[in-house]
Amino acid sequence: MSQSLAKQCNEVKERYDTCFLKWYSEKYLRGIGTAENNECSELFKEYSQCLKVALKERGIDKLLEEAREDNKENDAVYLGRKK
Repeated sequence: MSQSLAKQCNEVKERYDTCFLKWYSEKYLRGIGTAENNECSELFKEYSQCLKVALKERGIDKLLEEAREDNKENDAVYLGRKK
């Protein structure tokens, strides 16, 4: 598993990666688990929050927002979302 973009998030990323890989291989691929009942979702939220803080500190959050806005139409087409 790779390290996180932000070293302060490495520990929670490692816990999430381990949880997800176990859930994915032992449950999801066997048809037992679904994306809605993923027991790793709380760890993912914790990791996401850590990353948001790190991205904001580096000013990357604004770049991501701009990229998302610039590609909104493509996302709507390819992801089946409404504009």
